[in-house]
Amino acid sequence: MVSQAKDMGRRCFSYKESVSWLYSLQKFGIKFGLSKTSKLLKAFGNPHLGQRYIHIAGTNGKGSVGAMLESILMKSGLKVGFYSSPHLVSFAERFRINRELIKRDQAASLIRELKGVASRKEPPTFFELTTAMAFIYFFRNDIDVGIVEVGMGGRLDATNVIAPMVSVITNIGLEHREFLGDTIIDIAKEKGGIIKEGVELATAVNQPSVISLFDSLCREKGAPFWRVGHDVLYRRLPSGLLEYRGLRNRYKNVELGLEGRFQYRNAALALLTSEILRGKALGISEEAIRSGLADLKWPGRLEKVSSDPTIILDGAHNPSAMRSLAYSIRNDFDFGQLILVLGVMEDKDISNILKGILPVANRVIYTRPTYCRAADPQYLMDMAKEFGKAGEVRSPIPAAIDRARDLANKRDLILITGSLFTVGEVKSYLDPMTYPIEDI
Repeated sequence: MVSQAKDMGRRCFSYKESVSWLYSLQKFGIKFGLSKTSKLLKAFGNPHLGQRYIHIAGTNGKGSVGAMLESILMKSGLKVGFYSSPHLVSFAERFRINRELIKRDQAASLIRELKGVASRKEPPTFFELTTAMAFIYFFRNDIDVGIVEVGMGGRLDATNVIAPMVSVITNIGLEHREFLGDTIIDIAKEKGGIIKEGVELATAVNQPSVISLFDSLCREKGAPFWRVGHDVLYRRLPSGLLEYRGLRNRYKNVELGLEGRFQYRNAALALLTSEILRGKALGISEEAIRSGLADLKWPGRLEKVSSDPTIILDGAHNPSAMRSLAYSIRNDFDFGQLILVLGVMEDKDISNILKGILPVANRVIYTRPTYCRAADPQYLMDMAKEFGKAGEVRSPIPAAIDRARDLANKRDLILITGSLFTVGEVKSYLDPMTYPIEDI
């Protein structure tokens, strides 16, 4: 380790070189456990301890709920860190403070420091090192509160080294079954692993078996348990605004800055979490809540990126997210025909993803992002024949977008979805100045 540290000191690795080395850790795959993350952080004086964090797990909606809380807390005058994954285009998107991404030189410097203390015999995984990087970055920048999104599961996820102010679990669906288990309850047990002694849990889960499990876990740990749909209520008003009846507060005619009917439940969970935080000496006013939910920025989630024809991007990548997306497309958009552009990862539940979205499409274009795990678009099209939507193959992604535009009339809607990797490549193609491809 000493010789490695000396080698690191001989020259300053560039951002590209540093992140390339970090990506090289992906060859070690996904390994669950907290020990390596804890060792990395110990080498830096345990910067994650004694800090104020919000820990968010769940199958879908983690990023949206995190973005809502980030906005509310920023409007409250707080300095807010947000650690999320994966990124759309740039690695730096994973680390932001008050919506500003980490600077490239800061990222490179942190990676170099962490590389200098990482074990060569038992190297950390990509996610373990990026998680340690986030906590060090937030500590050094003296944030007031950090929002931390779980990578996968919860119990043995690298982020679970923190002691949060509040734990949040958005929902539970079947995902990552090869890692988390085959049943909803198996997966819920893993995600429920973020529940801590005496730390309140806010959740929007709705399956009775999962509710019963979380209630039991909270009782064991003396953790107060609050649920959207039980302890707090909400509804979408005919005007499209939100009404919320909470633990102590009631808000009418709240504007949401994110599209999609599924966002109302996410907003109710963010409001429930805000009420809990209010009781922990965080000054959150009604004005901050209203302006925070109205002024939201979370790219790649029902995001309109072009008009004439309208192009919508959404990173839905599992069956439950795809069903929610299909429901919103049917009910919240006015269009002639729907032209679907679909690129999915090969390790996903492709059959049920197709089942969830194909019924709303008039034309389908199958494609793939430039990523090793992307499913062959011909394979997607062959599977789709079961649902009567054979469509056509166009790859790479720019060819698929150009073909969709050729097919679309002014009133048609182009929906591009299936993976955040797909969405990220689309953003780089449509807006290369704002989202330049990160050639690493």
